[in-house]
Amino acid sequence: MRLYTCFVIKKSKTRKDGSCPLYFRLTMNQKRIELSTGIFLPFSDWDEVRQRIEPNAYGASVYNNRLLKMTTDVNDIFNQFISVGKPFNIQSIKDRFLGVSNSTGLLKIFDYYLNTIKTNIGKGYAFRTLKAYQGTKNKLDEFVRIQYKCKDVPIGDINYDFLNRFDQYIKTEYNLHQNTAWSHHKHLKRIFNLAISMDYIQKNPYSKFKVKLEETQREILTKDELNRLVAKKIEMLRLASVRDIFVFACYTGLSYSDISRLANEHIQMRDDGNLWIIINRAKTKTQCKIPLFPNAIEILERYLDYPQALLKGRVLPVLSNQKLNSYLKEIAEICGIRKNLSMHIARHTFATTVTLSNGVPIETVSKLLGHKSLKITQIYAKVLENKISDDMNTLKGKLGM
Repeated sequence: MRLYTCFVIKKSKTRKDGSCPLYFRLTMNQKRIELSTGIFLPFSDWDEVRQRIEPNAYGASVYNNRLLKMTTDVNDIFNQFISVGKPFNIQSIKDRFLGVSNSTGLLKIFDYYLNTIKTNIGKGYAFRTLKAYQGTKNKLDEFVRIQYKCKDVPIGDINYDFLNRFDQYIKTEYNLHQNTAWSHHKHLKRIFNLAISMDYIQKNPYSKFKVKLEETQREILTKDELNRLVAKKIEMLRLASVRDIFVFACYTGLSYSDISRLANEHIQMRDDGNLWIIINRAKTKTQCKIPLFPNAIEILERYLDYPQALLKGRVLPVLSNQKLNSYLKEIAEICGIRKNLSMHIARHTFATTVTLSNGVPIETVSKLLGHKSLKITQIYAKVLENKISDDMNTLKGKLGM
């Protein structure tokens, strides 16, 4: 990175007295800024090659000293930024040179957004959203403190190098998977969009720094594993209720956050004479309409008078997501399932083993899951190797092969 400086006389801006303004031009990373020197002189008094005012011109000695000081001061500022190691750009140099205070800090704007989420929980924001953004802010705070030896970084100074270093930091220090790192970048990108809306910056630095989301293999239960889980007799009440909640998720496709707030008001009898779940997804606010299978209804009836569920006004005795996932590990071992059971797997199982594998159109599955886009649902279709095999065997039969 280099800073280039020169002085430029603007003949096109010649005043009535024949004098022209002299500007101080700074160029760095193919970006240029021109600053007024406050000096006006006849065009013939300027030596373009030597970058000096002709010695015989009026006030030449005083003006040339001023130009020399401007050049020295700007180069000193540039070297200071380099030595400190903070991200900076040509605007940062201009602000420092003119004595303009640094722009609002990145972490300060992040705190502003966190407060916005806090005051709007239940009104468009969920607590888990706050928790996710707070996690990103904590990592960013630590990164700035350790890497740049300061408490905050001006939002206008953030560049490609900053984002790249942050990406490497969270992957190295926290051993994060690419997709987990992508989530943190998604949060940070949102903060820059907010900064643009608040007129702190004009462009989002993520327009140049791209983070890819890797395609992952979604874990699901096979039909045999699901049947084994349903049929297994579990004596311990704690584990039995967790198994029931998991199975209920497998046959409804609801996420943990939706099941945990499922109440009687969400269970409705429709015109077709069947019970349906009608609920707005906590994550996307998209309405889900899910007809209930008999075994899902049986699970609900099992907990009609369950004290823990009644106390919270819910239809199922749902524990914290962390506890549920912990108990599911025990259940998997009891049932001989060698998979890392979690509530996410239940939703994936509904999308694949329960619906798509049994010929339910992907458009219907998308509606049941409450997806905003069919592209999201298509991710599930990619994991159905057995469905591909069945379709190909059907094709072979039609072709007489």
